[in-house]
Amino acid sequence: MSAPALDVRLVAYTDPLVLPLLADLDREYSARYGHTLGDLHQEALRGAAEFGPPDGGILLLLDDGEPVAGGAFRRLDEHTAELKRIWTHSAHRRRGLARRVLAELEREIAARGYRRIHLTTGPRQPEAKGLYLATGYTPLYDPDLPPERIGPHPFEKELQP
Repeated sequence: MSAPALDVRLVAYTDPLVLPLLADLDREYSARYGHTLGDLHQEALRGAAEFGPPDGGILLLLDDGEPVAGGAFRRLDEHTAELKRIWTHSAHRRRGLARRVLAELEREIAARGYRRIHLTTGPRQPEAKGLYLATGYTPLYDPDLPPERIGPHPFEKELQP
Protein backbone atom coordinates (compact mmCIF):
# COMPACT_ATOMS: atom_id res chain seq x y z
CA MET A 1 0.00 0.00 0.00
CA SER A 2 1.39 3.44 -0.91
CA ALA A 3 1.62 6.33 1.50
CA PRO A 4 -1.16 8.91 1.26
CA ALA A 5 -0.42 12.07 -0.71
CA LEU A 6 0.40 15.16 1.28
CA ASP A 7 -2.20 17.92 1.34
CA VAL A 8 -0.82 21.38 0.48
CA ARG A 9 -2.73 24.10 2.27
CA LEU A 10 -2.44 27.88 2.56
CA VAL A 11 -3.69 28.90 6.00
CA ALA A 12 -3.88 31.97 8.21
CA TYR A 13 -0.93 32.41 10.57
CA THR A 14 -3.42 32.15 13.46
CA ASP A 15 -4.76 28.77 12.27
CA PRO A 16 -4.27 26.14 15.02
CA LEU A 17 -2.41 23.98 12.46
CA VAL A 18 0.44 26.55 12.56
CA LEU A 19 1.08 26.08 16.28
CA PRO A 20 3.09 22.81 15.90
CA LEU A 21 5.32 24.59 13.35
CA LEU A 22 5.92 27.50 15.73
CA ALA A 23 6.48 25.23 18.74
CA ASP A 24 9.00 23.06 16.88
CA LEU A 25 10.83 26.13 15.50
CA ASP A 26 10.89 27.57 19.01
CA ARG A 27 12.59 24.42 20.35
CA GLU A 28 15.03 24.40 17.42
CA TYR A 29 15.99 28.07 17.85
CA SER A 30 16.45 27.55 21.58
CA ALA A 31 18.72 24.52 21.08
CA ARG A 32 20.82 26.12 18.33
CA TYR A 33 20.91 29.79 19.33
CA GLY A 34 19.72 30.08 22.91
CA HIS A 35 16.70 32.27 22.06
CA THR A 36 13.08 31.58 21.25
CA LEU A 37 10.17 33.14 19.40
CA GLY A 38 8.68 34.13 22.77
CA ASP A 39 5.01 33.68 23.55
CA LEU A 40 3.71 31.59 20.64
CA HIS A 41 0.19 33.00 20.78
CA GLN A 42 1.61 36.53 20.56
CA GLU A 43 3.86 35.36 17.70
CA ALA A 44 0.76 34.08 15.88
CA LEU A 45 -0.98 37.44 16.30
CA ARG A 46 2.09 39.40 15.15
CA GLY A 47 2.57 37.06 12.22
CA ALA A 48 -1.07 37.33 11.11
CA ALA A 49 -0.45 40.83 9.77
CA GLU A 50 3.13 40.19 8.67
CA PHE A 51 2.38 37.01 6.72
CA GLY A 52 -1.23 37.68 5.75
CA PRO A 53 -2.77 38.13 2.32
CA PRO A 54 -2.55 39.72 -0.13
CA ASP A 55 1.23 40.18 0.19
CA GLY A 56 2.13 37.10 2.24
CA GLY A 57 1.01 33.67 3.32
CA ILE A 58 1.83 30.51 5.18
CA LEU A 59 1.81 27.15 3.49
CA LEU A 60 1.64 23.78 5.24
CA LEU A 61 2.13 20.21 4.08
CA LEU A 62 -0.33 17.99 5.92
CA ASP A 63 -0.04 14.23 6.33
CA ASP A 64 -3.39 12.77 7.38
CA GLY A 65 -4.41 16.23 8.60
CA GLU A 66 -1.26 16.80 10.68
CA PRO A 67 1.31 19.47 9.74
CA VAL A 68 4.66 17.92 8.80
CA ALA A 69 6.36 20.83 7.00
CA GLY A 70 5.70 24.42 6.06
CA GLY A 71 6.92 27.91 5.51
CA ALA A 72 5.80 31.51 5.31
CA PHE A 73 6.49 34.50 3.11
CA ARG A 74 5.97 38.23 3.31
CA ARG A 75 6.50 41.23 1.07
CA LEU A 76 10.01 42.67 1.19
CA ASP A 77 9.50 45.14 -1.64
CA GLU A 78 7.37 45.48 -4.77
CA HIS A 79 9.22 42.69 -6.59
CA THR A 80 10.62 40.62 -3.72
CA ALA A 81 9.08 38.19 -1.25
CA GLU A 82 10.98 37.09 1.85
CA LEU A 83 10.80 33.50 3.06
CA LYS A 84 10.53 32.88 6.80
CA ARG A 85 9.71 30.03 9.15
CA ILE A 86 10.77 27.21 6.80
CA TRP A 87 10.19 24.11 8.88
CA THR A 88 10.06 20.32 8.75
CA HIS A 89 8.82 18.38 11.77
CA SER A 90 11.76 16.58 13.36
CA ALA A 91 10.08 13.18 12.88
CA HIS A 92 9.70 13.78 9.13
CA ARG A 93 13.13 15.03 8.08
CA ARG A 94 15.23 13.54 5.26
CA ARG A 95 12.11 12.90 3.11
CA GLY A 96 12.48 15.88 0.76
CA LEU A 97 9.66 17.81 2.42
CA ALA A 98 11.61 21.08 2.75
CA ARG A 99 12.39 20.96 -0.95
CA ARG A 100 8.68 20.44 -1.64
CA VAL A 101 7.76 23.36 0.65
CA LEU A 102 10.19 25.60 -1.25
CA ALA A 103 8.75 24.56 -4.62
CA GLU A 104 5.17 25.17 -3.45
CA LEU A 105 6.10 28.53 -1.91
CA GLU A 106 7.94 29.58 -5.08
CA ARG A 107 4.83 28.78 -7.16
CA GLU A 108 2.59 30.76 -4.83
CA ILE A 109 5.02 33.69 -4.67
CA ALA A 110 5.31 33.82 -8.47
CA ALA A 111 1.51 33.68 -8.77
CA ARG A 112 1.34 36.77 -6.54
CA GLY A 113 3.53 38.65 -9.02
CA TYR A 114 6.85 38.63 -7.19
CA ARG A 115 9.98 38.17 -9.32
CA ARG A 116 12.57 37.51 -6.62
CA ILE A 117 12.83 35.68 -3.30
CA HIS A 118 15.09 36.70 -0.43
CA LEU A 119 15.76 34.73 2.74
CA THR A 120 18.25 34.41 5.55
CA THR A 121 19.24 31.40 7.58
CA GLY A 122 21.41 31.19 10.64
CA PRO A 123 25.05 30.14 10.83
CA ARG A 124 24.15 27.05 12.90
CA GLN A 125 21.83 25.60 10.25
CA PRO A 126 24.12 23.93 7.71
CA GLU A 127 21.31 21.72 6.41
CA ALA A 128 19.29 24.82 5.50
CA LYS A 129 22.30 26.36 3.77
CA GLY A 130 22.73 23.12 1.78
CA LEU A 131 19.04 23.08 0.83
CA TYR A 132 19.09 26.64 -0.48
CA LEU A 133 22.27 26.09 -2.47
CA ALA A 134 20.86 22.85 -3.94
CA THR A 135 17.62 24.55 -5.01
CA GLY A 136 19.16 27.45 -6.92
CA TYR A 137 19.46 30.17 -4.30
CA THR A 138 22.48 32.47 -4.62
CA PRO A 139 24.41 33.23 -1.44
CA LEU A 140 24.82 36.97 -0.80
CA TYR A 141 27.85 36.42 1.43
CA ASP A 142 31.35 35.04 1.14
CA PRO A 143 30.90 31.26 1.52
CA ASP A 144 34.60 30.87 2.26
CA LEU A 145 34.23 32.67 5.60
CA PRO A 146 33.46 30.69 8.77
CA PRO A 147 29.67 30.53 9.33
CA GLU A 148 29.77 32.24 12.74
CA ARG A 149 31.78 35.13 11.28
CA ILE A 150 29.15 35.69 8.58
CA GLY A 151 26.21 35.75 10.98
CA PRO A 152 22.86 35.48 9.21
CA HIS A 153 23.34 33.91 5.76
CA PRO A 154 21.33 35.83 3.13
CA PHE A 155 20.24 34.20 -0.14
CA GLU A 156 18.29 35.32 -3.20
CA LYS A 157 16.64 33.61 -6.12
CA GLU A 158 15.23 35.12 -9.30
CA LEU A 159 11.94 33.54 -10.33
CA GLN A 160 11.30 32.46 -13.89
CA PRO A 161 8.57 34.52 -15.61
